[in-house]
Amino acid sequence: MSTDIYNLFVYGSLRSGFRNPVYDYLTRYFRLRGEAVVRGKLYDMGEFPVAKATTEDKFISGELYTINDPREFSWAIGQLDDYEGLNAEEGEIAPYKREEVIAYQDGQPVTAWIYWFNGNVDGKPAIESGDLLQYLQQKNKP
Repeated sequence: MSTDIYNLFVYGSLRSGFRNPVYDYLTRYFRLRGEAVVRGKLYDMGEFPVAKATTEDKFISGELYTINDPREFSWAIGQLDDYEGLNAEEGEIAPYKREEVIAYQDGQPVTAWIYWFNGNVDGKPAIESGDLLQYLQQKNKP
């Protein structure tokens, strides 16, 4: 893994609209650069959504963040790795993996980290819009 990437793309619970407690942690170490998209697909797993990389012409909407202080990056991303379950117990498979991705912000490519789902999505409904906030708003309408 490259160590000189200081950007992070988030599409789910870490987005600003979710008000997740971990978002407060995220914004302590990272600043929001704005909205962006990455090539990938979202799936509804029932309890939570997940993202998988794809070669199809499908995009996920999310937010792009940059670390405030590059010297704190490895510690800060390590905390997020823990939150995302990357450090699985021996004999277990981590539910997510962090990989480099090209995010597009205003049409410009930016290299960033993303947390991809590391499990099986067979038979799970795709979130065609690629925008989790929009999908949940429509899903939760009375």
